[in-house]
Amino acid sequence: MSIFKRQPLLAHLREQLVVNWWGHHGIAHWARVRANGLMLARHSGANVHVVELFAFFHDARRLNEGRDEGHGARGAVLAKQLKGTYFHATDDEMDRLEYACVHHSAGMTQADQTVLTCWDADRLDLGRVGITPKAKYLGTEAARTEACMAKANQRVLAWRNAYSARRGRAL
Repeated sequence: MSIFKRQPLLAHLREQLVVNWWGHHGIAHWARVRANGLMLARHSGANVHVVELFAFFHDARRLNEGRDEGHGARGAVLAKQLKGTYFHATDDEMDRLEYACVHHSAGMTQADQTVLTCWDADRLDLGRVGITPKAKYLGTEAARTEACMAKANQRVLAWRNAYSARRGRAL
């Protein structure tokens, strides 16, 4: 059995998601966080399994698109509940995933490379809400490079253009 059943996991997360699946904290954000994280992991040595799981769980239990204290912790609890059903992970991987989810909104820049990679992957996507990421708030060397920040920004701009066009259409 593989360690990850991605499509069934995403289908389950979509069913329980409270915020807009296509909104600022929905699937497009998760996909960009995943892409950013995998890009960074090539340089940081992060555990890519944890990075990918983080992308899907860190905002999976948001109650709104604004300030939502505790959403990361709720995402970590959900990950624990779904472990063994949709994915497998070691205890160490789950500990890192939980820590990354719980603290991803705290502005911290000190942790191990896997956790920092998760946080940076999310922070590099702040352009979706009009915030330009600043290198001093990124924890990995790779994330602070101009090339990495530009690549992440390209992803955000493509989504913002598509999102704006989608919102402009009559549904």
